[in-house]
Amino acid sequence: MNESPTRRTLPLSRRNLLGLAALGAGAAALSACAGPSTAKSDSQSASAAQNNGPDFNGVTPATTITFWSNHPGNSEDITKQIISKFKDASGITVNLVTAGSTYEDVAQKFQTAQAGGTLPDIVVFSDVWWFRYFMQDSIIPLANALKAADVDTSDYRDVLLADYQYQDGQWAVPWARSTPLFYYNKKDWAAAGLPDRAPTTWAEFADWAPKLQSANPGAQHAYEHPALPDYAGWTLQNILWGYGGGWSAKDSFDITCDTDASVQALQYVQDSVYKGKWAGVASKSATDDMTAGACSSTLGSTGSLVGIQKASAGKFDVGVGFLPGGPVTESPVCPTGGAGVGIPKKIPAANQLAAAKFIGFLTNPENTVAFSAATGYMPVRKSADTSSLLAKNPLIGTAIKQLDVTRTQDWARVFLPGADQEMAKSVAQLLTQQADVKTTMGTLKSTLQNIYNTQVKSHV
Repeated sequence: MNESPTRRTLPLSRRNLLGLAALGAGAAALSACAGPSTAKSDSQSASAAQNNGPDFNGVTPATTITFWSNHPGNSEDITKQIISKFKDASGITVNLVTAGSTYEDVAQKFQTAQAGGTLPDIVVFSDVWWFRYFMQDSIIPLANALKAADVDTSDYRDVLLADYQYQDGQWAVPWARSTPLFYYNKKDWAAAGLPDRAPTTWAEFADWAPKLQSANPGAQHAYEHPALPDYAGWTLQNILWGYGGGWSAKDSFDITCDTDASVQALQYVQDSVYKGKWAGVASKSATDDMTAGACSSTLGSTGSLVGIQKASAGKFDVGVGFLPGGPVTESPVCPTGGAGVGIPKKIPAANQLAAAKFIGFLTNPENTVAFSAATGYMPVRKSADTSSLLAKNPLIGTAIKQLDVTRTQDWARVFLPGADQEMAKSVAQLLTQQADVKTTMGTLKSTLQNIYNTQVKSHV
């Protein structure tokens, strides 16, 4: 795609369209390729101009609202605790509904409700789904709602809040936010005589890998690539950026997955499996495989941290570190990820206001720390007192520090409907069939270009 962002009808500056943060920790299953429609309603142009959202003057908040979630990071229990405290503080009842086990389940349920079902008042938005809701005109910009609910948006971490901004509108609020982390088995590291840290670059790790293989014959691989349907599009941005490539050019719809830099990056990935033979590919969960001793290291969401620590307890100590850099760029090469929360358009104003009040409470400084302690996701507020959190679990500090060297995701992954699944299928061809990298990426580029032309171009 050669269309320059400066030539589009709507302004697509870095400030207005920073990308969709990751993560969360579950990307799309390959069977869920289609996703919701991105058809634009007749009222979208008028809605886009009202980028502060509805006027809540004179509105009294509803006394009962519904929150749809897939409970990212096994967060159901802590979310229920926060809901109970909110009821005590506000008198508002929040009904927590399990709308599926993945972000995609929630998205499909939300799409169905748009056609005549009962809508939620708050819904979880993953990094690769919220922009579709914007294109559908099915959610409200939140500025007026948050102001009416006395929510101080200046206290949110800037990089996380900006992930949900477009056309000067704030379309969601960060909640279960994460980055990938490099996880490693300290016992295996020590057996190989390696320094107790993550590798600085992937080239350094390629030097370490044979030592890990030799010193730890019980492990099948020194490293395991995360399960491709869930993580390929997200985590491989790290290696692509390190080589100077990407799924698309920075802050642009110009697809670059087939450039020399991107091909070199993905050739490194393929060689780790077939040539170096020090890496495997997880069939389900690489972090589960690591805690079971099948591999010595992997990448995983910060939202998996607490679960990994529990699963490895009594077996080995877990180490974490920043994502490694590449031969062109060592930093920043870490994408944001995870999920936020937003408010549907076609619900009463009273429900929207109550939802905004709950969103502010759900993500306030005290509760974001409690949520982080329970799940491993990052505190989203600047004023959050993380001292008790870090005293209890110092490894979370690494995730928080890595926020300073994160990069917003490639637009091709987070703005093109279904692109994440297409990336995963292409990478699967590279890592399970040893397909030619250049040819496969050329085909992927054509697929992504078609998605842009047919589903996104008319909206931007």
